[in-house]
Amino acid sequence: MKDKTIDYVLRTTWLAVTKMYNEEAAKFDSTMATGFTLLSIDPENGTPSTSLGPKMGMEATSLSRTLKSMEEKGLIERKPNPEDGRGVLICLTDFGKQKRSYSRDRVLTFNETIRKQIPEEKINHFYEVAELINNLISNKKIYNQETILK
Repeated sequence: MKDKTIDYVLRTTWLAVTKMYNEEAAKFDSTMATGFTLLSIDPENGTPSTSLGPKMGMEATSLSRTLKSMEEKGLIERKPNPEDGRGVLICLTDFGKQKRSYSRDRVLTFNETIRKQIPEEKINHFYEVAELINNLISNKKIYNQETILK
């Protein structure tokens, strides 16, 4: 394992997680992206469409396709935002709330299973390392932009 790069391990692990969630979601005619979106929407008050993308770390184009598909399946509905006349709230339908509950259960099952197999200290180290990597990337500490542009 020591010959593998950090990004390789991150990428292959994430691909395995994605495949696992997509296989599970397919049993219920869904996808991981749909489940993730359902979990990102406030089930009681809805979520402004403009804050959903940043909350999920998704590009607007991908999110638009996902939301359109979810609306066609009756999982969500768009309502005017009472706090912002120009905005739209993405709200879960009753069917969407049912699917959200299933998605939440799948995520919790994954987390509980991992936590039973890996000591808490190692889990905490994992979170620390992930946070450090994210901070290095966010603060442009990996590649100096000025150096790359020259």
